[in-house]
Amino acid sequence: MKTSGLGELEAVLAVARHRSFRAAATELGVSTSALSHAVAALEARIGVRLFNRTTRSVSLSEAGAQFVDSVAPALSTIRSAIEQAGSFRDTLAGTLRINTAAGAARQAMPLFVAFLRRYPEMKLDIVTEGRLIDIVVEGFDAGIRLADTVPQDMIAVPFGDRQRFAVVGSPAYFARHKPPRTPADLNTHCCIRTRMPSGAIYQWEFERHGETVRIDGKGALTLDESSLMLAAARAGLGLTYLTEWTVAADLEAGTLVRVLEDWTPPLHGLCLYYPGRRHVPAGLRALIDMIREHADARRERASRKTRPRASRR
Repeated sequence: MKTSGLGELEAVLAVARHRSFRAAATELGVSTSALSHAVAALEARIGVRLFNRTTRSVSLSEAGAQFVDSVAPALSTIRSAIEQAGSFRDTLAGTLRINTAAGAARQAMPLFVAFLRRYPEMKLDIVTEGRLIDIVVEGFDAGIRLADTVPQDMIAVPFGDRQRFAVVGSPAYFARHKPPRTPADLNTHCCIRTRMPSGAIYQWEFERHGETVRIDGKGALTLDESSLMLAAARAGLGLTYLTEWTVAADLEAGTLVRVLEDWTPPLHGLCLYYPGRRHVPAGLRALIDMIREHADARRERASRKTRPRASRR
């Protein structure tokens, strides 16, 4: 990392993202001492403290917060300009930073694998987290989320199939409890509750024939990660509410049983999204092209399945 210029700005943004000098140094591949000196040198030069430091925490000062808000978009533009110049290379190369949720990343892995095989000099830096962030401020090229959660000022590229949520429980659980026939019946069941990144408890959503219902299920267990919810449901601790993609293997194996299927209509699928106010890096354009290729191929397969077969003579 350089000790002046863009290197110092990258250092400040990394510390602001992680609220930690150690974690920021790991991301940038430098020592904590070198990172601290770079930030201190910038603070000395501009004459203000950007971070409030204690032995246990790091937080942005008021001046630091304003500085980051102003610098992050500008630095993103500079990165894009560098990327744009590099796009004239004969071979596609560089790093794409993508922010997404863990479940979405698992669904997108076949796409990531195909991308890296096609462009072996490209690198993907995938960061998974539950909270929805400002990808420009946090230094990402793109994000992947459910279509309904994509910020309105972003350009969205749909990929993958439409999804539904599923209410599932184990055979052992249903041996002890009568399966619910309507969402209201969930009030007599043990529900594995979902805590959102904001800290709020997610209410299960249902819809049928125009009737919409939200259920705040009761239960002894609250979790914030889908793999833990699956494990709890398999153990017979209660019913859980997850995407069909997440529970598909368990439903096929019979380790989980689905209920209330007619109350869970299709949702919009995943989208890759990115800011439209700046140059699109060549690597990101290539990834978008692959998404569209896969979508075209999926539509062609679906079309072949629905075409009437030629009659035999």
